[in-house]
Amino acid sequence: MIIRKMHAAAMFYPSDCRKIETMLAQFSQKADFKNSLPFKPKALIVPHAGYIYSGYTANSAYKLVNSKEIKRVVVVGPSHKVHIKGASISLQDEIETPCGNISVDKYFAKLLMKQYDFLSFDTKLHHEHSTETQMPFIQHYFKRAKVVEIVYGEINTRMLAPLMAQVMQEEGTLLVVSTDLSHFYTLDEAKKHDAVCLKAVKTLDYQSTKNGCEACGLIGLKALLQVAKEHAYHSRLVDYRTSFDTSRDAKSVVGYMSALIG
Repeated sequence: MIIRKMHAAAMFYPSDCRKIETMLAQFSQKADFKNSLPFKPKALIVPHAGYIYSGYTANSAYKLVNSKEIKRVVVVGPSHKVHIKGASISLQDEIETPCGNISVDKYFAKLLMKQYDFLSFDTKLHHEHSTETQMPFIQHYFKRAKVVEIVYGEINTRMLAPLMAQVMQEEGTLLVVSTDLSHFYTLDEAKKHDAVCLKAVKTLDYQSTKNGCEACGLIGLKALLQVAKEHAYHSRLVDYRTSFDTSRDAKSVVGYMSALIG
């Protein structure tokens, strides 16, 4: 059995299961969740920084999904360390988390690989925190679900959008698009850039991201908004905050957003 080992534990999230469970319980306790949604979420937009900075924001979106309906979660995130043309899709058997391993849906992964020629499998790409930080949330909220991990590099939205559209049409499947927003601006500048991203999500206007939206997962974000627009989906912003809320450093800020698409 081939296991996708943890590489971001103890850096981005706790390596101890009890500490993760405690953090998620605290996030949920602090939040004012509104469980009545006008649509069924088919996709999430969530951040991938350290949980002390962005965990509340991510948890706020995961918490609103009906966990009983989800049998498969497809996580799509950008590669931060390894360059690749196209994307890598995990063909390992399981993904390790501090609270137990998650089974990989290898059947669905291989099906996607056959359909989209930009997909390959390179183990080096799966040392990636943008996707790994989602796994403890998935293990916690969707205990019956299998997972597919896709890490992309040099790719355009026209390639990625059809894959996302197909995933969102699969019964019992949730698409998770991982991205942080602006990086290392002052607090005021960060909010200006992030406001463009937030408006694009609210209006599903992927073209408007050109007006100053900065995100490390911008390609995935734009592809999802394109699919949502073309298929007449709806969006709901769940949470927005910056690293300032934790660090109180207004000189170098990172932005975080979570949203639902369905």
